[in-house]
Amino acid sequence: MADEPKQETVQEPVDAGTSEAAAEAPEAAAEAPEAPESAAKAPEPAAEAPAPPAEEASAEEQAGDAAAEEEAPQAAPAAAAAPAVAAGDRAEELSSKERRRKARSQHVGEPRPPRTAEERHAERASERRTKALRRRARRLQERAKRVERAKSSPRVDSAELAPVHAAVEGVRRVRQGIVVSDKAEKTITVRIDVARRHPRYEKIVRSSNTLHAHDENNDAHEGDVVRVIESRPLSRTKRWALVDVLERAR
Repeated sequence: MADEPKQETVQEPVDAGTSEAAAEAPEAAAEAPEAPESAAKAPEPAAEAPAPPAEEASAEEQAGDAAAEEEAPQAAPAAAAAPAVAAGDRAEELSSKERRRKARSQHVGEPRPPRTAEERHAERASERRTKALRRRARRLQERAKRVERAKSSPRVDSAELAPVHAAVEGVRRVRQGIVVSDKAEKTITVRIDVARRHPRYEKIVRSSNTLHAHDENNDAHEGDVVRVIESRPLSRTKRWALVDVLERAR
């Protein structure tokens, strides 16, 4: 370790001219930013324009005012027409009641003098009488018009009108049964036997029903097989009439 050679630092000689140049460089850099400020301040005298005379400015203002006054009368009718049209549309949209209310609100006339309750009642009564007279005149006028219209138009008799639908007689029902009683005068009691198949159990179900039929000549007797037909109501219980006797009882 002791035998290793030591490195010697060698200082290079510095010239006096280079040292002076390095010292002057920061001073030049510090003075360099001042150049743009001087350049910016230079055009200021040229940018400032001389102010116009007072007389010329007043003449220009007077000319501008005259032009504005000439344009104002032309723009005024157009501006007045636009609100008028808008107000007309708004008036059409309002109902008659709202228009009356608006007219009353805009009324600027003098108010009526104060009145007593008797005066107000008399005024209302007179107004009612006037309206009643107007209604009566209107009704009389309408009545006269109806009479004239009836006289001018010929009246059509209902008898001359053709029927809309022809008279159609319904199909009357006819039944066949056995006489079970003939004790009443001109009346027989007929039993109608019915046999039908049950819709669900498919079993033959027999049932019977009795009805009263009119027999004008007392021709049918108990046990006879007769045919009866539906008729108009002849009594409280009779709605059928005897047609003929099919089979006599033995």
